[in-house]
Amino acid sequence: MLRQVIHRGLKSSFYWLGLFVSRHPVFFLTVPAVLTIIFGSTVLSRFKTETDLEILVAPTHSLAKIERTLANSLFPIDQSKHKLYSDLHTPGRYGRLILLSKSGANILELADQVLQVHRAVLDLRVNYKRFNYTFAHLCVMSHRDKKCLLDDIITILEDIRQAAFSNSTPSRVQVSYPNTTLKDGRISFIGHQLGGVTLVPNSRDHQVKFARAVQITYYLHNYGSASQDVISEKWESEFCTLIHRLAPVNEHLYIQSLTSFSLWRDFHKTGVLAKSEVLVSLVLVLLAATISSSMRDCLRGKPFLGLLGVLTICIANVTAAGIFFISDGKYNSTLLGIPFFAMGHGTKGVFELLAGWRRTRENLPFKERVADAFADVMVCYTMTSSLYIITFGMGASPFTNIESVKIFCQNMCVTILVNYFYVFSFYGSCLVFAGQLEQNRYHSVFCCKIPSAEYLERQPTWFKTMMRDGHDLSTHHDSIPYQNHFIQHFLREHYTEWITNTYVKPFVVILYLIYASFSFMGCLQISDGSNIVNLLASDSPSVSYALTQQKYFSNYSPVIGFYIYEPIDYWNTTVQDHLKTLGHGFNKISWIDHYFQYLKVVNISASTKSDFITVLQSSFLRKPEFQHFKEDIIFSKTGDDIDIIASRMYMVARTTEKTREEVVELLDRLRPLSLINSIKFIVFNPTFVFMDRYSSSVISPILTSGFSVLIVLILTFFLVIHPLGNFWLILTVTSVELGVLGLMTLWNVDMDSISILCLIYTLNFAMDHCAPHLYTFVLATEHTRTQCIKISLEEHGAAIFQNTCCFLIGLMPLVFVPSNLTFTLFKCSLLTAGCTVLHCFVILPVFLTFFPPSKKRHKKKKRAKRKEREEIECIEVRDNPDHVTNV
Repeated sequence: MLRQVIHRGLKSSFYWLGLFVSRHPVFFLTVPAVLTIIFGSTVLSRFKTETDLEILVAPTHSLAKIERTLANSLFPIDQSKHKLYSDLHTPGRYGRLILLSKSGANILELADQVLQVHRAVLDLRVNYKRFNYTFAHLCVMSHRDKKCLLDDIITILEDIRQAAFSNSTPSRVQVSYPNTTLKDGRISFIGHQLGGVTLVPNSRDHQVKFARAVQITYYLHNYGSASQDVISEKWESEFCTLIHRLAPVNEHLYIQSLTSFSLWRDFHKTGVLAKSEVLVSLVLVLLAATISSSMRDCLRGKPFLGLLGVLTICIANVTAAGIFFISDGKYNSTLLGIPFFAMGHGTKGVFELLAGWRRTRENLPFKERVADAFADVMVCYTMTSSLYIITFGMGASPFTNIESVKIFCQNMCVTILVNYFYVFSFYGSCLVFAGQLEQNRYHSVFCCKIPSAEYLERQPTWFKTMMRDGHDLSTHHDSIPYQNHFIQHFLREHYTEWITNTYVKPFVVILYLIYASFSFMGCLQISDGSNIVNLLASDSPSVSYALTQQKYFSNYSPVIGFYIYEPIDYWNTTVQDHLKTLGHGFNKISWIDHYFQYLKVVNISASTKSDFITVLQSSFLRKPEFQHFKEDIIFSKTGDDIDIIASRMYMVARTTEKTREEVVELLDRLRPLSLINSIKFIVFNPTFVFMDRYSSSVISPILTSGFSVLIVLILTFFLVIHPLGNFWLILTVTSVELGVLGLMTLWNVDMDSISILCLIYTLNFAMDHCAPHLYTFVLATEHTRTQCIKISLEEHGAAIFQNTCCFLIGLMPLVFVPSNLTFTLFKCSLLTAGCTVLHCFVILPVFLTFFPPSKKRHKKKKRAKRKEREEIECIEVRDNPDHVTNV
């Protein structure tokens, strides 16, 4: 009883809302237009872009950020970033080169050509306030000799060139890999500076025989001033311009460059590249909506209502964008999906309203027809819009740990609210005016009076075709005009009969089993997409650089800083064994290892604290080859007592081309050790900030959204008109969601922020299209399930087909945007629409004929009513036998 009361109350409320809109159409047409002008103007005046990629794509709350703060308080990262090598996420400003030998030559034999490029970079000048700045003015300085910190591969190449000038063979300069000994006696790790290396066979010291590529990084100092940051930014820009100019003319080397702003530039480039495609998409959707809303009946066909429906969603999106920028929002390329997602939901409501209008009785006044359409459609549209807000609202909640996902979900919630208001106000007013024209018998396209049948009989055939309403005037009120719509006609006359055929059903079951098996297989192969390259323009320099870097410089992981932040007994053999155990399997760059080797060479024992620190300070750290280790130790003096309160070393792991996955596994292995080991340490690399707990962070929005929808649907079991509708909706949405998840994995789509947003949208898109379909079926009162599913397809199939076609046609231009982000958006959205249509038109029509709800009770009720009516007629005949005689 409560369900019927709620359902009737909602229908009655929307009936009066439709009546109110139909009585004040000018007001509801004007207010949205004025709001669009006001908020749309702010889009141009307050448009800003987000420039910090870490804020957008890195997990907001992670241990890596805490570890970065602690590491920075001990050893300033800006001073040590040249040691903490990271592939793409180097902190601060920098310029980086990869020089690749052409025709497969040995890069070490091209030392002079490499150094020419290097000198050109050093001589690069940037003018700021009439002063020319070079790299020497901006570089990170060494504490030892106050010179610019350069990669050690530069020293090696200079030695090779000098050997060549002195008529010596380049092989006289011994280069080992990955650790090599420099001329001053220092041992340097060059695993990230020399790539494509082939070693001399059976060489004990791993001597390099051949190398294909060299990577050089130029680190700029960060003084924290705005003017210095402007100068550094200009230097990076000129650096890219220089490399762009040198690359085509160099006969011996391929040259690629990367700077700190390259990732942001190529991330933002997606939005710039997609401008024309988005406009083309809008035009295609307008055409598709206009064509799909047309009929041969010039009176009842509503092509302009399809066009106005798409325009309604467009101006609603403009208004929502204005609200976003007024609230100090900043644009980023992930927001590119909002117009497509909003269009997919908004046009569904538009087409349902149009279908609801055509189901109303023509002999009613147009205002009552609008009210009936609102009562018929807006209950379900309100429910699905509410679920959109719930799911994306959960994505915008504090449970979401990725800022780009949170910003997208916040904006999507606002867009859905504005869309909902515009659909019943602006589009409702358009429906009122169209209904008034139809009632007054005006042409649906030319808006002229339709001539009488007698007048049309005297006109040419082309005029009759354009002006005839398609119905005989004496009987057009008794027919159902909507059935003449070509989609409706196809569904009623052909498709429903075919899909419910007994011989088709086994093939549909087999099809679903294939679909489920592939989906399950894909769900077992999910991989996280923490690689930021997935969000960049595909033809950008950053992507090319990352691919080259992965090919030639992926033998070793990023350099991991191992920070011991509490005093320990370094001279104790047990502590030394612990340190060896922790560093086992790594290539270490450690002052501790070099110190113990030094003690063995000079044959000195340092088994006590005083001896250990005395020899360390007075002898070891004064040697030229070990002086750089002073930066890795923090001493504390209390009176005459000297302690080592903190120290650091660097570790590098051997990896393959799947560097990121292996680094994540490495981090997951080291971090638990830092919590249980007696030595208090942390591990850090700038890359960790982007990949720490990324998998759990990126999955949490879809989990919270999915559980919120599940809870809402379960809690409303006893409030909806039929609980089996909710049950079937849960099963259908779960099937669609798992199908999209599995198939997108098989289509090489990783779990990044874009694919997660698409999965949240999949929940809503499936509910949007399946809910009216299912509720119409469970509420139908026909004799059999087959007849009920036919009625459901006839009522909602056209709107589902129209909306899905418009959505897919709107997605097609995204294929031509050269961006990984738009490729992911296209793939996921295509799978979303495809799986939803498969369920609405193929799977549900067959499976609903097998399973509950049963329609026998309706059949019994109709038989009882028919029997009662026959008994009444018999009594009437018995009481009045003259009536039979008269008949």
